Amino acid sequence: QVQLVESGGGLVQAGGSLRLSCAASGRTFSSYAMGWFLQAPGKEREFVAGIGRSSVNTFYADSVKGRFTISRDNAKNTVYLQMNSLQDEETAVYYCAGKTAKLGGTDYRVYDYWGQGTQVTVSS
Repeated sequence: QVQLVESGGGLVQAGGSLRLSCAASGRTFSSYAMGWFLQAPGKEREFVAGIGRSSVNTFYADSVKGRFTISRDNAKNTVYLQMNSLQDEETAVYYCAGKTAKLGGTDYRVYDYWGQGTQVTVSS
């Protein structure tokens, strides 16, 4: 099992950038595929980006391709989400999640562990 804690959220201007971090407890972080999801008020949790046990396997929602980048540093037990050119519509709570597998998925229901979430607010 793993415990996840997100950080790095806050208020940002439209068109600006933000980097989220998710720190994992334990010494088995490298055994987990990881993902980032967002949830806006009144909406279902939505896939943003995923990364396999190895950083060579990454995948993204179409809406964020070219603007967001997911990465991981297994030595630091941390996964990151670099967000560029943020839009008003991307105001949401962002969650990181882990799955005991070499690859993750786009459905939040397949993930085993979740962080508490961090609020991102994009203003114009």
